[in-house]
Amino acid sequence: MFDSLIHRLFLTPIKWPYLICLILVLGTSCYIFYPRIENFFVFYPESSFDHSPKDLHLVYKDVYFRTGDGKTLHGWFFPLKEELPVILFFHGNAGNISHRLDNIMLLLKQKLQVFIFDYRGFGKSVGRPSERGVYLDGIAAYDYLVQKENIPQSQIILFGRSLGAAIATEVALNRNIRSLILESAFTSTKEMARSMFFFRLFSYVVPANYNNLEKISHIRVPKLIIHGDEDRLVPFSMGQKLFNASKEPKYFFKIKGAGHNDTYLVGMERYFQTITKFTKDSKI
Repeated sequence: MFDSLIHRLFLTPIKWPYLICLILVLGTSCYIFYPRIENFFVFYPESSFDHSPKDLHLVYKDVYFRTGDGKTLHGWFFPLKEELPVILFFHGNAGNISHRLDNIMLLLKQKLQVFIFDYRGFGKSVGRPSERGVYLDGIAAYDYLVQKENIPQSQIILFGRSLGAAIATEVALNRNIRSLILESAFTSTKEMARSMFFFRLFSYVVPANYNNLEKISHIRVPKLIIHGDEDRLVPFSMGQKLFNASKEPKYFFKIKGAGHNDTYLVGMERYFQTITKFTKDSKI
């Protein structure tokens, strides 16, 4: 029986037409379904809100705006009385804007205005997320600030955390801004796949989407890259790669002991002092 199995596996002539058909079918399937598969692993939206700015007694504007492809998005704008820099906040791949309120409150205490919004499919924003879609969402959020809130381009700082870093980077390539902050950012989905044991074997067929590493070298404004040295989701080395690929002026802020989602909690006073100095002086 064992000899028969060996013969079937290694000595049976290969039927090339069938093998070629199989390869074509698999290749076509990957081409058609890969975007859906990637989106399944990338986005984890939630529609219900856990909290609202009213719960924290924050002054805010409830905002709805439209994207270039006709989707209606929802966000919160937290204005301050003075003409101060505005943080355009791009959150990560899970939850919605209600899960970032504690972070926003701490930014407001630093005398920074904040505009945060949900990508399509998150919170009260309509549609289904995709790479192209969330890039359009980021552009629309920027345009809202400039066109509806009359915020000067020179006062807008893009702040992208995790997946949001990819969206902030894309917007920085297409709009004029004051500066760019990337926190817990990955280099590309291809390199992320390589860093995960389960996906490592398949990483060679994964395209380099959300390619921050390729894009960041084209961004000329001041950049601050923040990364926790104990990030178990996005390796610390990816933050270093992004920094090395960046053009001056650039700054790297390593947060010792911080993971992927607790950078501002671990870094606390030094974290907010660094961001405040950078947003106002474009240096640290």
